[in-house]
Amino acid sequence: MHTTSDTLALIGNTPLVLLKGPSQAAGAEIFGKCEFVNPGASVKDRAALFIVEDAEARGTLQAGGIIVEGTAGNTGIGLALVANAKGYRTIIVMPETQSREKMDTLRALGAELVLVPAAAYSSPCHFVHTSRRIAEETPGAIWANQFDNVANRRAHVVGTAEEIWAQMEGRVDGFTCAAGTGGTIAGVGLGLKAKDERVRIALSDPHGAALYDYYAHGELRSEGSSVAEGIGQGRITANLEGAPIDTQFRISDAEGYSWVRRLLDEEGLCLGLSSGINVAGAVRLAQQLGAGSRVATILCDTGFRYLSTLHDPAWRAEKGLV
Repeated sequence: MHTTSDTLALIGNTPLVLLKGPSQAAGAEIFGKCEFVNPGASVKDRAALFIVEDAEARGTLQAGGIIVEGTAGNTGIGLALVANAKGYRTIIVMPETQSREKMDTLRALGAELVLVPAAAYSSPCHFVHTSRRIAEETPGAIWANQFDNVANRRAHVVGTAEEIWAQMEGRVDGFTCAAGTGGTIAGVGLGLKAKDERVRIALSDPHGAALYDYYAHGELRSEGSSVAEGIGQGRITANLEGAPIDTQFRISDAEGYSWVRRLLDEEGLCLGLSSGINVAGAVRLAQQLGAGSRVATILCDTGFRYLSTLHDPAWRAEKGLV
């Protein structure tokens, strides 16, 4: 029986599962990386661990220090767990529009939670800028800076991409996911391209984000809106610089949610909307690549984190997501 004596070693090495419904729809094999198996129940645990250990290696994070971050929730949860295991404190700044489950989880983990109104990135009140100011004003604190800290991307180059390649026995035709910080798609893309330049990397962008038009037409321009949490980007972050994006899809909330429902009803997977958008993108990519292709995507986090939002019928009706 395999055991580990280090709880942080539980991060990563997540299972890869063949998704039957999406595979049948695409006439291909579509695999989902089960990132909800991480201790913090999301893919963001990987970035959290690498960001903290990078700060330790550079000497900017000292014993008893404080980690400050602005996040839609999941990175904050990952940072809080890593910080607890290593003896640090966390201050997490989050938009007040995020799910109650994320807020409750962060408080339960012992993080100091600072809620701010949702604001455009250009506003000094944006959660990222607020977290930077708090870090600058707090003795012994570092700013995790997940959007522009490339330790985030490195977690996926040396971790997620290597795992996907090994689990699929080197037979990978394509990979897709959405971008929040850009760390996952850029890191996995770079890692898989290093194995085989022919692997096709696709961005699955929600409405309201600007990256679809950037990669399609060279212009950062958004269209529509999305209720998906933690994905969608309006700028080229440091993690996205040099990302090997070959093609791009714009995925609606309705299309993403249809896969969330199907995967729950038909395959027993309870996921969030970002996972549904990723799966919708994987179906499109596999259809583009042709029958028999093999495509991987990210199942970002657990749907149990969205019981008061996505999985609540009254909330969906209010958002017009039926």
